[in-house]
Amino acid sequence: MLKENIVFKKNSEIVTREIDKEIILVPTFKTSDEINSIYTLNPSASAVWNMIDGKRTMGAITKAVLKKFDTNFKDTQKKLEELFKDLKEIKAIKISGNKK
Repeated sequence: MLKENIVFKKNSEIVTREIDKEIILVPTFKTSDEINSIYTLNPSASAVWNMIDGKRTMGAITKAVLKKFDTNFKDTQKKLEELFKDLKEIKAIKISGNKK
């Protein structure tokens, strides 16, 4: 479970492009021979991606998602945990700190 006070920031070596409310992530930290994937975020994951700014806490992102989408806290928390786990796995984000 992700703590509410965790703050994530985007990896500056990920190039992003938004196309029709979906964001495409292209890692540039690998050599061209190593790049075997680009990643596409659906509209709801793209909205979360746009909230990751190195300042906003997980708690603030969760509250914003609850306001923006028709969902409940438990489902939102589960989906956000999955998304952030996936984003960390592909090195698109990293923890930048904790806010008190």
